[in-house]
Amino acid sequence: MSTNNWTSRALDKIERVGNKLPDPAVIFLISLIIVWVLSALLSGTSFSAIDPRTDAPVVVNNLLTGENLADFLSRMVTIFTSFAPLGVVLVAMLGVGVAEHSGFINAGLKRMLDSTPKMLLTPSIILVAIISHTATDAGYVLVIPLAGVIFYAMGRHPLAGIAAAFAGVSGGFSANFVPSAIDPLLQSFTQSAAQIIDPQIQINPLNNWFFTSASSILIILLGWWLTDRVIEPRLQNTQVDGDPDEIPRFEDLGKKEITALRVSGLTMLVGTLLLVVALWPADSPLRSPDGELASFTAPLMHSIVPLIFLLFVLPGVVYGYLAGTFTSSKDVIGAMSKSMGSMSYYVVMAFFCALFIDAFGKSNLGALLAIEGAQLLKTLQLPSMVTIVGLVFLTAFVNLFVGSASAKWALLGPIFVPMLMQLNISPDLTQAAYRVGDSSSNIITPLMPYFPLVVVYCQRYVKGTGIGTLLSLMLPFSVCFILAWSAFLLIYWALGIPLGLQSSYVYPAP
Repeated sequence: MSTNNWTSRALDKIERVGNKLPDPAVIFLISLIIVWVLSALLSGTSFSAIDPRTDAPVVVNNLLTGENLADFLSRMVTIFTSFAPLGVVLVAMLGVGVAEHSGFINAGLKRMLDSTPKMLLTPSIILVAIISHTATDAGYVLVIPLAGVIFYAMGRHPLAGIAAAFAGVSGGFSANFVPSAIDPLLQSFTQSAAQIIDPQIQINPLNNWFFTSASSILIILLGWWLTDRVIEPRLQNTQVDGDPDEIPRFEDLGKKEITALRVSGLTMLVGTLLLVVALWPADSPLRSPDGELASFTAPLMHSIVPLIFLLFVLPGVVYGYLAGTFTSSKDVIGAMSKSMGSMSYYVVMAFFCALFIDAFGKSNLGALLAIEGAQLLKTLQLPSMVTIVGLVFLTAFVNLFVGSASAKWALLGPIFVPMLMQLNISPDLTQAAYRVGDSSSNIITPLMPYFPLVVVYCQRYVKGTGIGTLLSLMLPFSVCFILAWSAFLLIYWALGIPLGLQSSYVYPAP
């Protein structure tokens, strides 16, 4: 009891302190200024750290020179409009907005809630969140807000649902039963890094698949326990005081709504089947040139968000007209406008976030931080298991500043993969350790592009939600994930269970 009270007080303190921080948009602006100043101060310093991307010492670029400031001003609009999460969120929300304001989503959730046991709600949400990784960023714009809606409809605290889904989507990013585009992406960096030592080595794109599949079970169980036993009890005294017009209401469905739901659900099913038919041929234009669907070169991987848009707009429109919530095309456009209105706060934050991320990358400060940390871990010459855990925690720390999984691995992979190969540790195991660390701290860094969006989701129900609120909700997930997942990796390694296809724990492979 005393431990629980201490934990609760500590999280409450984190929430209070965190909520006193400036608005997220201001934090990104302040961070941008700090990057500018640091880049100027460190630009004349010589560093011994070698950038594996260029095989040359890391050089910090001074962003406060006249040339760089002029370049920044000339590119400001482009930096904002090319900010990847912005387009993903807005396009997906256009489709989801139609489905929501027509009543299609609410009706579908109502039917689903009637058949879902309340005790299995949390693991079901986390499972769906984990599977959503296959559809790139779909989990952030679809699963997380819907989790809040579902929890609220079930009489549970909506912020607990949002936290559970966020933990599954982002904290469990490297846990998935279904292979996704991130697998071949990381494998490509791992293979090129391994070929520094062994030019003939080949790494299977699914070299961690068995481990990530097993990790899904761990993340679901941990997330289930934390949500129901730690997070939701803390939220008992947090009143839902959001705008009543913004909080979904669930009422009994009449015959008209049930008929509309069946037809619109059939519309979504037909659309899904048509997509499957289009994907089935080996020469499908949605496949990559070598016939793969999960490859980053496959048009399908670049079409996920437009497909989400279509698969929600079409049944949403059908439901709206049949149920009577839509009477003309103006109602459809009005639904889209309402959904965009709710995203105005995120657009402002995305502007400053895009500027900060661009400056941080261009300054090379992120590269310097990652490489210096990796070199420090290398010089310690720790035992293999300790080194693997050290890699997990180093990755988690770097992840607080460099959000992109591929960008971090491009920096860390060429250092750690060859280094551990010389200690007879395989590239497959090194990559698995990296993925654990990369996932665990996603949910506690306000610099992660989708973090402000999740704050907006929470404010829909609790107006006073700030950075501290979300940090205090997600910190228990992050701490438990990194500790339990690291231990799970070591046990998995000790038992000799294969990490994935054509994988090994030792180099050279037996």
